[in-house]
Amino acid sequence: MNTKELQKQIISDMRQMQKVEDASVASTGRIIEKTGNPVVRLVMEIIQRDSKMHYQVQDFIADSLGEKTVSLTPEELAQVWDMIEQHIQLEKKMIEAVEQLRTSLKGKFMVVQQYLIEYLLEDETKHNNLLDRLSGIKTKMYPYG
Repeated sequence: MNTKELQKQIISDMRQMQKVEDASVASTGRIIEKTGNPVVRLVMEIIQRDSKMHYQVQDFIADSLGEKTVSLTPEELAQVWDMIEQHIQLEKKMIEAVEQLRTSLKGKFMVVQQYLIEYLLEDETKHNNLLDRLSGIKTKMYPYG
């Protein structure tokens, strides 16, 4: 498969994935309407927001391979890199705080709170990983820096 064919395939895949994300948003909406349980509602709202963000990411990927050119210059990244590094430290502090909470809950039979704290840890770890990979992009832009 040549590059042009691969790009078309990725665009098609992204559009198919967006249909699944739309179905996920609708499904979580139906569950939210049906339940009054605050835990179930919260989980469905989290998933719904994530599905909406996934849709945006898929849209961005498809558009970047089709109609819109995407670029990230070293200058653009350098302009905000100090602030990104500060944010990385915030994410690390949050991960530490959540890990301490998780440890303190072990064996305390606070299953709902433990469940949600695990979610927070996973999400904060995800944020940290996104920023680490952004740092990897920066390194590839500045191979000697």
